[in-house]
Amino acid sequence: MASDLDFSPPEVPEPTFLENLLRYGLFLGAIFQLICVLAIIVPIPKSQEAEAEPSEPRSAEVPKKPKAPIPSTNKRPKKETKKKR
Repeated sequence: MASDLDFSPPEVPEPTFLENLLRYGLFLGAIFQLICVLAIIVPIPKSQEAEAEPSEPRSAEVPKKPKAPIPSTNKRPKKETKKKR
């Protein structure tokens, strides 16, 4: 009676190339997501060099002139006074 039982592992077909590609791609995607979440949660302290640069005035920058208001392209002129009722 014990000889009737088959305890051998079940036959599982070998995964195809596309199945392997999908499997490892999903693993890489999960690892990337974990890294992104950890980057949001764990703050990275800024170095002293990075903080010193913005405080220095940049001589290469040209001050921008304020732009004049763009005239509207509407065909009808705007009414300047409201109608009295």
